[in-house]
Amino acid sequence: MTPDELSQALSTALASAVADGALALPADAVPASVHVERPRQREHGDWATNVALQLAKKAGTSPRALAEELAGRLGATPGIQAVHVAGPGFLNITLDAAAAGELARTIVETGAAYGRGDSEAGKRVNLEFVSANPTGPIHIGGVRWAAVGDSLARVLEASGAEVAREYYFNDHGAQIDRFARSLLARARGAAAPEDGYGGQYISEIADAVIADALAAGEPDPRELPDVEAQEVFRARGVDRMFTEIKASLHDFGVDFDVYFHEDSLHESGAVDRAVARLRDAGRMFEKDGATWLRTTEFGDDKDRVVLKSDGEAAYIAGDIAYYLDKRERGFDEVIIMLGADHHGYVGRMMAVCAAFGDTPGTNLQLLIGQMVNLVKDGQPVRMSKRAGTVVTLEDLVDAVGVDAARYSLARSSVDSTIDLDLDLLTRATNENPVYYVQYAHSRTCAVDRNAADRAVSRQDGFDPSLLDHATEAALLGRLTEFPRIVAQAAELREPHRVARYLEALAGDYHTWYQQKDRRVLPYPDEAVQDVHRTRLWLNDAVRQVLANGLALLGVTAPERM
Repeated sequence: MTPDELSQALSTALASAVADGALALPADAVPASVHVERPRQREHGDWATNVALQLAKKAGTSPRALAEELAGRLGATPGIQAVHVAGPGFLNITLDAAAAGELARTIVETGAAYGRGDSEAGKRVNLEFVSANPTGPIHIGGVRWAAVGDSLARVLEASGAEVAREYYFNDHGAQIDRFARSLLARARGAAAPEDGYGGQYISEIADAVIADALAAGEPDPRELPDVEAQEVFRARGVDRMFTEIKASLHDFGVDFDVYFHEDSLHESGAVDRAVARLRDAGRMFEKDGATWLRTTEFGDDKDRVVLKSDGEAAYIAGDIAYYLDKRERGFDEVIIMLGADHHGYVGRMMAVCAAFGDTPGTNLQLLIGQMVNLVKDGQPVRMSKRAGTVVTLEDLVDAVGVDAARYSLARSSVDSTIDLDLDLLTRATNENPVYYVQYAHSRTCAVDRNAADRAVSRQDGFDPSLLDHATEAALLGRLTEFPRIVAQAAELREPHRVARYLEALAGDYHTWYQQKDRRVLPYPDEAVQDVHRTRLWLNDAVRQVLANGLALLGVTAPERM
């Protein structure tokens, strides 16, 4: 029996109590589904619900009396072994072994679809993440967003949403000019500008720009006048740098559906259209020769200049136009993932959202991620050999590999600063979380291989009532939770919930595996029985859920380790 089936049984019991007059509850107050959850203490049963406490007042009775009424009706439900009323009116429900064990077959037969749902169905979501400026390699903060953002996209898609992964390509503004001047200076053997960029990659990009120009039959850009030379290094350098960024992300398992160029906002007139729309809505005003947006009317700490007194667009103008552009492209929800230094950005952008008549927190959602610290040999890692000033995506992958990097960055809430121990992440020990989960999957695969060698097959017999050990009940209970964990991760925008779930599942599996009387394989002098075949179903159900969960995090599920 799945949680959904139990939820439906509870709803049916409530409806029948109302229909025969045992419960004075308005018919429209009977919920279509009843929330059930795993009790904190295993001895309290398989599932628990507080529905009696929620509905007692409407029913004109005490929570305990309502709970006892439901307990009597549920007791006769096939698959339910016992129902106990606890405290003021909690219901603790224990399933019989056969009903619980049937889940193993359900999972195996459902396959890769197990855990997928429709809680986010009907939503078109624009998810913007990473969006590192094309002035250097992706630093460790951007790598965290690559891992978390792609995992969130996968979780949302698994929950029924239509997701567009978008990268905001910032190719407009002063930082691009500084990048071009830095390339030109390096190419000419001069010192980098005081406000410019350093690192080995600047030399690499500068050399590539020269080689590309010469290969195209163009003049050596070093010999052009400064203005022309800087433009060549800007155009070719940005293109080269962004090509490297996209390649690095692809190798990290992250690809985008849309690469949106900031320049297009200004070239297409999108900024002017956004300003005109807000002006028509009465949200703009003139002051000191500048055009302002009344963001204080929507909770911002001050009004914002959109067009400066010289007619130039302020920085927020591009943000306004970009948000409107996404909404006009038909996205119901715009999610933007930002670094820890963007807290001040939240209030103004939520005000922009409200100024357009949208709902902050729904149509626009901003996720702020905290810092990542790397540690090796007990000491902080602070500098990249290539970038010179920051640790990059390539540095992390070179140190621990893609799987360990993605998993370790996605397994913590983005609200928390994380310290990644590079030595730990390369160890083949249970202290390494990604190894712990992947090893559990490879162990299930090893059991499968050994079962085939011993002629133990799922095709020959399945008796779920034989899964009656405490470790099997715990394992089945954990497997049952997976669809709900995925839905919660999508709803709360917290893919780390999937990783923590997988670690708990791996722990339950290892505990079950180590029970000598729960063997999948018969002893050499023992005949293959249904109990061995049935346990193989459970083993394979764990294998499927581990694989499904790791896929949501963009991490491989190895068959051998």
